[in-house]
Amino acid sequence: MTTQTSTATQTVTSKDGTTIAYEKVGTGPALVLVDGAMCYRDFGPCRSLANHLADKYTVYFYDRRGRGASGDVQPYAPEREFEDLAAVIAATGRDAYVLGFSSGAGLALEAAASGVKMKKLASYEAPFVGQVLVKGKPVDALAELRKKLAAGDRSGAVGYFMVQVVGGPAFLPFMMKYLMPKVGKQLAAVAHTLPYDTELMRGFVVPKAEFAKITVPTLVMGGSKAKPNMVAAVQGVADAVPGSVHKTLAGQTHQVKDEAIAPELIAFFR
Repeated sequence: MTTQTSTATQTVTSKDGTTIAYEKVGTGPALVLVDGAMCYRDFGPCRSLANHLADKYTVYFYDRRGRGASGDVQPYAPEREFEDLAAVIAATGRDAYVLGFSSGAGLALEAAASGVKMKKLASYEAPFVGQVLVKGKPVDALAELRKKLAAGDRSGAVGYFMVQVVGGPAFLPFMMKYLMPKVGKQLAAVAHTLPYDTELMRGFVVPKAEFAKITVPTLVMGGSKAKPNMVAAVQGVADAVPGSVHKTLAGQTHQVKDEAIAPELIAFFR
């Protein structure tokens, strides 16, 4: 692994006119990284992994719409994010590998199913963990998030998403507010994109019919320390994508380490 400095911010224009900001680092075949909820170039796993892989690939990582330096043309629809990814792939000027994390994995999988061209696709723990339940009853998480955001409660929206939607521990909002205030502010700054990820995940149920359309070689990964519902989600994706390769990364949680995921990517993309 060779640590390198990425290029200055570059931009590409998506189909609906949204400006998407990205960077690239390294040399070799093109690899595009797709972030999950609330992550962007300066907050999340992509910059670190890009530098980790820079001696093997030219790695592109970008701010999804509404985050960082990217634009946010309305109205939103998941299909706009497929077009954003397609625009970044086109900016590489060649066939590209794609890796998505969490809801970014869901995005990449759905983009592939919709026909966005990529050389190979890898996903890590797309959170198709089942319909959101509160006290055992189904709730409209998208409506609840929009309600909180309309009231200006950005921190409340973040807490709701982290605990009720993705099943994090109940103490997380308290920790973000009082013990990690800088991180809490970074998350609140992109809270308006949480409905995007929620809409993108289609009720958090694997869209089997859509994923059956994926023809690109696909690696589906999860961590051995994942919760049972995430293990089921990863298995569900692997079962739905024809011919997919399913790998469980020993000792890994949802925050997978560069050293654990890099060898799997290198072997699969070879």
